[in-house]
Amino acid sequence: MKDHPYEKICIGDSASLSKIIEEEHIANFADISGDFNPIHLDSKFASKTMFKKRIVHGMLTNSLISAVLGTKLPGINTLYLSQNSKFVAPAYIGDKLTATVKVKEKKDDKKLIILDTIVTNQLGKQISIGEAIVKKMDA
Repeated sequence: MKDHPYEKICIGDSASLSKIIEEEHIANFADISGDFNPIHLDSKFASKTMFKKRIVHGMLTNSLISAVLGTKLPGINTLYLSQNSKFVAPAYIGDKLTATVKVKEKKDDKKLIILDTIVTNQLGKQISIGEAIVKKMDA
């Protein structure tokens, strides 16, 4: 884990984290969140949808953004204040998802950092795009 002091974070800084989404991640996320939508859990049901197979929960996909913010950039001592996201493509079981954050603005008076957020799959296809606002806390 990293801790980047607010003063050393620069516009343009970025960090990423990748994870292969497996069956157990879907089941665990459904259990934790209570989202048992069959599009995520039932292959027969999902085969009749526009996706033709099960898709990953959107919020599971975006949880990787939280992991980057809290462990890499800005790192520990970061308070995640808000996130807006647009899901632009589905993610599937077996996909290698990469969440990337990039600093686009800083508000020195409150130690706020605004970051572009993106999640892509192993083919570089965008899955989720958005923006996060975080506050860097003193250690």
